[in-house]
Amino acid sequence: MNAKNLSYQRLVKHFTSLSHFEHFNALAEWDLAAMMPKGGGADRTDALATLSGHIHELKSASWLSDAIHEATQGPLSSEQAANVREMARQHSQASLMPTDLVEAKTRAGLNCEQAWRGQRQNNDWLGFKPNLTEVINLTQQEAQVRSQALGISPYDSLLDKFEPGIKAHDIEQWFSPLRQQLPALIQTVLTKQAQEMNISAQGHYPQAAQVALSHKVMTRLGFNFDHGRLDISSHPFTGGVPSDVRLTTRFDESDFTSALMGTIHETGHALYEMGLPKAFSSQPAGQARSMAVHESQSLFCEMQLGRSEGFLGLIINDINNTLNSEFDLKRLANLYTRVSAGRIRVDADEVTYPCHILLRFDAEKALVTGELAVADLPDFWSANMQSLLGINTDGDYRNGCMQDIHWTLGELGYFPSYSLGAMLAAQLRNTMEQQLGDVNQVMATQGLAPIFAWLSEQVWQQGSLLSTPELIQQACGAPLSAEYLLQHLRQRYL
Repeated sequence: MNAKNLSYQRLVKHFTSLSHFEHFNALAEWDLAAMMPKGGGADRTDALATLSGHIHELKSASWLSDAIHEATQGPLSSEQAANVREMARQHSQASLMPTDLVEAKTRAGLNCEQAWRGQRQNNDWLGFKPNLTEVINLTQQEAQVRSQALGISPYDSLLDKFEPGIKAHDIEQWFSPLRQQLPALIQTVLTKQAQEMNISAQGHYPQAAQVALSHKVMTRLGFNFDHGRLDISSHPFTGGVPSDVRLTTRFDESDFTSALMGTIHETGHALYEMGLPKAFSSQPAGQARSMAVHESQSLFCEMQLGRSEGFLGLIINDINNTLNSEFDLKRLANLYTRVSAGRIRVDADEVTYPCHILLRFDAEKALVTGELAVADLPDFWSANMQSLLGINTDGDYRNGCMQDIHWTLGELGYFPSYSLGAMLAAQLRNTMEQQLGDVNQVMATQGLAPIFAWLSEQVWQQGSLLSTPELIQQACGAPLSAEYLLQHLRQRYL
């Protein structure tokens, strides 16, 4: 092996070591949100800020530039070349940011998030506002640093962290058909469903029974409990690492439907993580491609599968036996395809869901540029909820602009990934059905195995070996388009 190949091996060793620090960072963040006693918050915040600074220094080490250049000069397989490309990207991203800003933003975000848990519950906007203001100020500083280094707009520089190479202009083009067609579609569906029986799931469903149901459904979906677990947090999320995936959800004992779909959603994230290419498990090329691809897998499970009669037919006995209920399949399907304009994003049906993302996309663009001040966020929120969904949120901060965890951590640029993921999920299903046949029929005759085998080959095992556009083109034979999502919504709801 010549010196050029030795450079690649040196890089592999370095990024393997880096992945070990990221492993414990991920588990410490999960523990903070799900298990840590309240009194541990201050010291955990300091520890995570220090650890994030150390990870940043490892990624931005000056010698990496020469080593990456040297590695590209020697013989590399296509997969190794992709790994070097992703190493270069991570190094470049980290090198843009000073360590003290990374640590300051981490500390402010964790302080804000921990306080938010109680502040949201108490509808305490006045207590939350100064914490969020500090996080947004630091995020604006980050955006300016990234913008100047990359030669792109501040908001585009934040988007690039979650969706490499994607610009706000691209997202506007993808979202344009949703902006134009969703209002009329929503009204048509609401008018249609107003003539139908309105089914309710209200009752008493003990949390212990819902946890047991979640475990059964996760097992049906293929979740491996030897490599993960389910816990409870203020906001559902998936964390950990591919060999130890940590899921969380939240339960409402008066209505099981939201927690069950939340669990299915997070299991989709987990299956993607567990299915990433093992040969690159400690390397950049073995990581998830982007947040849109990640959300496509969770939304495929939750929306494309979870709300279909085919999937509900697979789990209806689990539901009735575990919750001591007597739902029939039609009633259950009615529950999960009921459309209504609501305040909470994570509880939204798939027809109105994109409206929640359009609001957040517009808000965070304005927050980054300073056109929207944090103090004016509640009024902006209420006005746009009124415009998009006919809902007034004045004074209801906990179910308005305080409902999500993302901005408390400074994760501006993330929200578009949800609707991009919904679009990709619909496009993946369209392509899958061309090859496997109707998904509901596949589930009825063969179960879930063929579906997940297809996703594994087309998405999970690809990791970051391809760019996002390349992955979509290879899997679907066409670039990303909103038309598949709109077609899916019309087919299912009209």
